[in-house]
Amino acid sequence: MLLRVLGFLLVAWLVLSLVGAVLAVVEGLFWLLAVGVLLFLGTAAYGRRKRDHRV
Repeated sequence: MLLRVLGFLLVAWLVLSLVGAVLAVVEGLFWLLAVGVLLFLGTAAYGRRKRDHRV
């Protein structure tokens, strides 16, 4: 009985660890996307501003 409970707790811990790792990767990718979009928009605005001043 005790081994069954310990086995269940071990499996539950493993599942929760895997879910946490996947969520951490997804959150990291979200922030990477957010920074990439901000840098792209900033570069586009800077390029447009430089182009408008040359004409």
